[in-house]
Amino acid sequence: MPENASRSTVIRRYAPEDEDAAVDVWSRAGGPAHPFIPGEGEGERARKMREVYLVHAENWVAETDGRVVALLGLLDAEIGGLFVAPEAQGTGVGRRLVEHAAALHGSLTLEVYEKNTGARGFYARLGFVEASRRVDEEYDEVMLRLTRPATENRA
Repeated sequence: MPENASRSTVIRRYAPEDEDAAVDVWSRAGGPAHPFIPGEGEGERARKMREVYLVHAENWVAETDGRVVALLGLLDAEIGGLFVAPEAQGTGVGRRLVEHAAALHGSLTLEVYEKNTGARGFYARLGFVEASRRVDEEYDEVMLRLTRPATENRA
């Protein structure tokens, strides 16, 4: 039996009691994904995560064996953030969260830093394509806007 076969993963709405676990996942996943963002995963960025993003977005978590391993933030049909704990990356949990968002909203959009090649590859495998690009003035980094149309039967 494969190592992950015995694990049970559930996608559910974020609850206030998930805050510490969700911020931990964000911190451990966001720092390595965005090494070009000063203070990513800590300090002022962590405060914003707790006080703004977790409060105002429609958040979903993936929980494996009772532990939060991924966080998805939605602003209507836009993915505002997807963070998967390093130990859960490659297990399909990120894909499941994106497909959950698609089931809720149909077509999806998101922005990703051009330098975040891992995320760009992940989203390309899920059918996202570049629609536009802009410079994030706060960090002087190129952001790509990606879109994925709604589909009837995406495997």
